[in-house]
Order: sequence, then structure tokens, then C-alpha cells
Amino acid sequence: MRTVHLVDDTTPGGVVRFLDFLTSAAHLGPQQVVSVRRGRWSAPSIDADVIVSHLVLSWRSLPMLVALRARYPGTPITHVEHHYTRAFAEIGVRRPARFETMLRAGFSLFDKVVAVSDAQANWLTETGLVDAAALRVIQPSVDLSDFSGLSQQSGPVRRVAAIGRLEAIKGFDLVIKALAQVDGVELHIHGDGPERDKLEQLAAGLPVTFHGHSDPVEALSKADAVVVPSHREAYGLVALEARAAGRAVLVSGVDGLSDHIDGGAIAVENTVDHWAEALRNIDTLISPFMLAISRRRAMASGRTCLESWQALLQERRHEEARRSAA
Repeated sequence: MRTVHLVDDTTPGGVVRFLDFLTSAAHLGPQQVVSVRRGRWSAPSIDADVIVSHLVLSWRSLPMLVALRARYPGTPITHVEHHYTRAFAEIGVRRPARFETMLRAGFSLFDKVVAVSDAQANWLTETGLVDAAALRVIQPSVDLSDFSGLSQQSGPVRRVAAIGRLEAIKGFDLVIKALAQVDGVELHIHGDGPERDKLEQLAAGLPVTFHGHSDPVEALSKADAVVVPSHREAYGLVALEARAAGRAVLVSGVDGLSDHIDGGAIAVENTVDHWAEALRNIDTLISPFMLAISRRRAMASGRTCLESWQALLQERRHEEARRSAA
């Protein structure tokens, strides 16, 4: 089975790292990543048995997707929804009816839709955006071997890390404000982005250090715990990496971050006061046993992810065989 993955953003990030992991799995057969310019109307030339879209759905992308469906009517096309979530719809959409119309039109062009978390899948089915029969849930993963080589955190938590792009949706301002109510805890922020100046001003006089872009393994090696206070998050690979590193992970629990709670992360209501309370009591919230369980479950995610993709591709192969026989 020859699989072509379509992307419209090749900058370093979760989707690219996930595709690096997926395409390195030789047992899934030949795979190719093809970059598609946003706003393009015509479908790219593709030689594939299966096409997988990792594109951001929008009114602007629909003409190309219609052209893709028309050009390859007999080729199974699957879409992986990396972007939209319940929280995105609630806090980032001004015209819900128009937004849902766009999504229904986009999803209707695919044979299967893959949600990247159980929480996202629940939203897609509850809203009727995707028929349950066409929906699959496959949590993404990356190569976690370097994280698994780190020693599990032990002793009191003093260095807390926040890792990701510095933008308002990540909620790092909540943790900075919370730190003003906490003694004995340092916050280390790894990443860059449009909110950096604002966050640095907010952190003035507090034990907060900005490191810019950092190697995630090195950042986690120096952290006792990781906070993920996002206002929306389809899945949250940084939480998976932190769990694999044997670090306590505190998450807002919104969208796909709730999947990590089942894996051993700690839920924190996303307000300044609740983050302050969690940081003050963090040593009582974690245990070596809990960290070990969370780590083991995180390390199993890579195998589960690849097995799920293999099952999906085999499903497409069987459907193709039945179609050919008919």
C-alpha cells in the first residue's frame, strides 16, 4: 500500500514530528509526504493507494479538496483532524453555523476521519459533524526513546517547565500569575512566539526564566514537573513527552489534554487561583508509583499508534479488494 500524506504546514511542530514518526515505520509500507500550498485550487498529482490529509480545513481549502476527490474517485482518502476541537469552537468561532457548515462540507469529502483524541472524537460525533461509522480515534505519537532514557523525577518539585509556542491560547500567563502566590517554585519557559514580550513583562520580579527554543529532551532533563495550561489542545504531544520522561504533568484538562489524565496526568482547573493551589501542593499530588505508571502508559503509545494505523490501512486494503471483486 502506497500512502501519500498531504500537509500544508511544514514548519517544525507536532504534525511534522508525528509524520516523521509515522513515515519511519517500514512495516506500514511506502509513505510520502507532499506539501500542498494553502489556497491552491487544483489537486496535486499523486501516485498512491491511500491518500491521507493532514490539512487545515477552511473555506479556502474546500475547492482543492473537491478537486482531489474528483481526480481520485476510487482512491480511499482519510483526513486526520489535528486542529479543530470543542474549545476551539467555543472560544475561537464568531459564526458557529458558518463554521459547522464548512466542517461538514469538508468532512463529507473523506472516506474516513481520524480524531487525535477521545475528547475530540466525542465532540465530532455529538455535534454530528462526522458520522460515527466513518470516525476512528488514533492518538498521535513521536519517537520517545530519548525521553525514556531520562531518570524519573524524584524528590521535591522546585523547577517547573512550560514548553510550547508563546501564544495566548497556551495559557502560560495563568501560571506566571499563579507563581506570584507560591514560594519555592521556579518556572522555566521554553519556546518563542508573539506573546513573549507580554509574558516577560508579566513575569518581572518573579522566578521565571525564558529560554527560547530548546531541545525538548534537555528541557525535560532539568525539570521536575511540566505544566500544560492550554485553553484548547487537540491532543498535546508535550504532555506525552513529559510523561515518557518520568515527569509529573499538570494539564488544564481541556479537549485532548483530558486523554492524558487517563494516562496519569494531573488535572487543574484553568484559573490563576487553581494553578497557584496546584503549585503550592504539587509534592502531595504526585508519587513515584504514579509517575512510573504514567511513564509506562506513555511509552506504550508509540506501539499503539502504529498498530492503529496499520489496522486502518488494512481496512482500506480489504475495502479496495471487495470493491475490485464486485
